[in-house]
Amino acid sequence: QVQLVESGGELVQAGGSLRLSCAASGRTFGIYALGWSLGWFRQAPGKEREFVAAITWSAGNTYYADSVKGRFAISRDNAKNTVFLQMNSLKPEDTAVYYCAASMSRVVFTTTSGYHYWGQGTQVTVSS
Repeated sequence: QVQLVESGGELVQAGGSLRLSCAASGRTFGIYALGWSLGWFRQAPGKEREFVAAITWSAGNTYYADSVKGRFAISRDNAKNTVFLQMNSLKPEDTAVYYCAASMSRVVFTTTSGYHYWGQGTQVTVSS
């Protein structure tokens, strides 16, 4: 089992920035040795959970949803078993619960079905 714990969500004004963190623990062997990928999703009230960004742990290749491209950046810290999501130029429509997820695959998926482990989520609220 892999445990994922997100942090960093809070209330911020439009145009501001936040950095979310996702710490992985447990059987993280696969993340490094098998080249799993980790992603960020978000879910706003009344909406489906949507893909935000993903990163392949071994090569560090990154992928983004069109809605966040140029504003958000995903990165990883191998030593700390942590994935980050730097969010800049935040908009009210970015308001959602943000979830970290791990996929036991080298292929990056942009759908929830491709991910096997999930964190509990962290709330991001952007005020106008």
